[in-house]
Amino acid sequence: MNVLVTGGAGFIGSNLVDAYLGRGDDVVIVDDLSSGKKENINPKAKFYHLDIQDPGIEEIFKEHKIDLVNHHAAQIDVRKSVVDPILDARINIIGLLNILQNCIQYGTKKVIFASSGGVVYGEPEILPAREDYPLIPLSPYGVTKLTTEKYLYYYHNTYGLDYTILRYGNVYGPRQDPYGEAGVIAIFINKLLKRETPTIYGDGEQVRDYIYVGDVVKANLLVSAEGSTEAFNIGTGIPTSVNKLLKKVQGVMDCYLDPIYGPKRPGEIYRSYLECQKAKEYLGWTAEVGLEEGLKKTLEFFAEKAD
Repeated sequence: MNVLVTGGAGFIGSNLVDAYLGRGDDVVIVDDLSSGKKENINPKAKFYHLDIQDPGIEEIFKEHKIDLVNHHAAQIDVRKSVVDPILDARINIIGLLNILQNCIQYGTKKVIFASSGGVVYGEPEILPAREDYPLIPLSPYGVTKLTTEKYLYYYHNTYGLDYTILRYGNVYGPRQDPYGEAGVIAIFINKLLKRETPTIYGDGEQVRDYIYVGDVVKANLLVSAEGSTEAFNIGTGIPTSVNKLLKKVQGVMDCYLDPIYGPKRPGEIYRSYLECQKAKEYLGWTAEVGLEEGLKKTLEFFAEKAD
């Protein structure tokens, strides 16, 4: 199968590229390297240094006869979307439409889309949130994720383009960026490796669903051929507060620096974790890596990189 992974030099995307190559697919990467890294790029894949809004995307579809698009390229920072919603929309909506138009023109069979269970449900009153919970995003980033889901329905209904939506919890693991605004686990590990004081924004009792990247990759591989026109939550269903998370990271690292607390950040929801029974029933998928095991795997990666 010819697979295009947008954002394939990024954290999740590069792990996906490795998995597709590992099962024998031919893989093409499109990434503008705004957050992705050259060091993440698998040399067995064909790499194009392009923004997904670039008209040059058409040449990729024309040359490689793409069967499957796994769409992970995005502006991913909730705070940045609040500050600059126009930039967020250009990348996440206009870039998406550029990809989808080429899918239609060149006969791509399916699109897998990385949505976010942490933002499309807004501030759920009933937890864990199920896929049929009302979709009420509270940030421009969440709005673009939901808009993409609606566009996928339109392209399927109008042109027959197949798709599957994966609504992730908070994904963590090797290759996560420890210097961005997103990715609290990588940020905590990086701070503690340097013996620097970690920062928690708000009171630290905000709750998230932390899912290891290896489990996310398995879900993506499953829906390459399954889950037509469905949306699936991909998480653990286990709520973990930021305060508790830091204590777990400190325990794994045996480093107990007390955090400082900063102001709550605009656009961030307070409580979110996901009901994932649908993925189990339809796909036979469940999260297999527990938080402590995942933290150890992530620490090993960053410690080795620091050495």
